[in-house]
Amino acid sequence: MGKKTFRFDIILARKFGKKIKDLRLNCEISQDELAFRANISPSYMSAIERGITDTTISTAKRLAKALQVELSELFKY
Repeated sequence: MGKKTFRFDIILARKFGKKIKDLRLNCEISQDELAFRANISPSYMSAIERGITDTTISTAKRLAKALQVELSELFKY
């Protein structure tokens, strides 16, 4: 069986990515800087912000730490 992508998953990934981007811009840091702080690749950071990939909870936790916010803040849309 192939992996199915559900419409809700796509919407959620886009909202999550937009939230990350908004928080990053509020911190006035570049996408590359956030990727460095969260110890992820710049291309993966870009994919997260564009909402074209899901991320893991551990990556979300590193992003929250890099953005200096609580993990739950990343899921407030």
